[in-house]
Amino acid sequence: MSLPLLTDEERAIYEWQMWVPGVGEEGQRKLKTASVFISRVGGLGGVVAYELAAAGVGKLILAHAGDVQSSDLNRQLLQTHNRIGLPRMESIVRRLRELNPRCEVVGIEENVTDENAEQLTAAADIIVDAAPMFQERLALNRAAFNQRKPMVECAMHSLEATVTTFIPGRTGCLQCYVPEVPPTWKRQFPVFGAVSGTVGSIGAMEVIKLITGIGAPLAGEMMSLDFMTMNFRKLKLPQRHDCPICSGASNCA
Repeated sequence: MSLPLLTDEERAIYEWQMWVPGVGEEGQRKLKTASVFISRVGGLGGVVAYELAAAGVGKLILAHAGDVQSSDLNRQLLQTHNRIGLPRMESIVRRLRELNPRCEVVGIEENVTDENAEQLTAAADIIVDAAPMFQERLALNRAAFNQRKPMVECAMHSLEATVTTFIPGRTGCLQCYVPEVPPTWKRQFPVFGAVSGTVGSIGAMEVIKLITGIGAPLAGEMMSLDFMTMNFRKLKLPQRHDCPICSGASNCA
């Protein structure tokens, strides 16, 4: 399939990022034709979406249910005070379209479940998991490996955060190191917007690398960030050969 051409307007907008070695006009055309699904578009996923829209990704498919709460506003930068009590997705879609009217933004007022994960992610090339609940994260993991699509996994709690990328046929999967939902995990947890925003930017860069082919994604490795001590390190992730999601011969790295 041939890549769509850039307009003069697009060349002007993305000129500086096309100067990045390995990107050029071809890389920008790859971004223009790409579609990305993001689960939960809050403090973390909202920054992923914002950076990808700014970078010129052609289509964003976003899933996030519920109305804006006062407690969202310390980190969910796509929301505003006048939206409290109104659907989150309306503001998310509007603000992304204001940033980049050339980006197709599809907003879905649902959270990922075992029942809808395959359908929600079917039209995307890449999946981004920014969900707070492990039920959603594991459902996305299954959908990604069933559809053989890369999944960028972003997570944070308090002043700690992680980012990794799972690639079917090359790496293990989320269930290799989180085989079941942790019994004590709760939806509400301590968070600064500066932490979720930083992790969201790293997650967006992982997606950009996957689309354009520049650099090396965190495939089979996890970036661990401790903002209390500013200690950042990479860890090799396990790949369980008895994993029910990725252990088939066709998936073994």
